[in-house]
Amino acid sequence: MDIVRAFLDAGERRDWTRLAELADPEVELLGTVGGVEEGRVTRGLADVIREVDEEDREAWEERRLEPVEFLDAGDEVVVFLHEFRRGKSSGVELEVDTAVIYTVREGRVTRMQGYMDRAAAQKAAGLLD
Repeated sequence: MDIVRAFLDAGERRDWTRLAELADPEVELLGTVGGVEEGRVTRGLADVIREVDEEDREAWEERRLEPVEFLDAGDEVVVFLHEFRRGKSSGVELEVDTAVIYTVREGRVTRMQGYMDRAAAQKAAGLLD
């Protein structure tokens, strides 16, 4: 769980050097299940950073991901997040509670899968029947 905590912290601070130390170079970011990006797959750390950074700069004036709870699922960590975003041009504020499953192998994050439904994330990680 410490790796995932450090990974989230580095991402929130936009410390791409630290993020690279914590992520596999071929890390995968899968579109959020139940969200508009479902089915999208981004591979490779450079592409993941570019996608997240460009989306933030283009669409959002403010964006915060606040970890609420970490659940240990072996090689995976389920993180409940509270997301806050404020639109750059519209000023519209969005708050949503989501979950992300982080897969960790050999001390690095190798995969990230978001879920709009927290229970679905727990089921996918084998924490709920």
